[in-house]
Amino acid sequence: MSSEKITKNITTTSPAKDAPALVKKIGRTTYIMRVHFSKTSKETMSDKIKRMLKNEIQQM
Repeated sequence: MSSEKITKNITTTSPAKDAPALVKKIGRTTYIMRVHFSKTSKETMSDKIKRMLKNEIQQM
């Protein structure tokens, strides 16, 4: 794991949608990451992670 610290873990609302945000400061740069999920998705988060891992392994 990295030695970088997450300085804030907050939930905010964006103007267009209610989306959780993770704020991370690395050095003097602050990154704001918004998370959103498709309401029409048929795939669970676990299924998605497994699919992504399989794709990553296939690329090796």
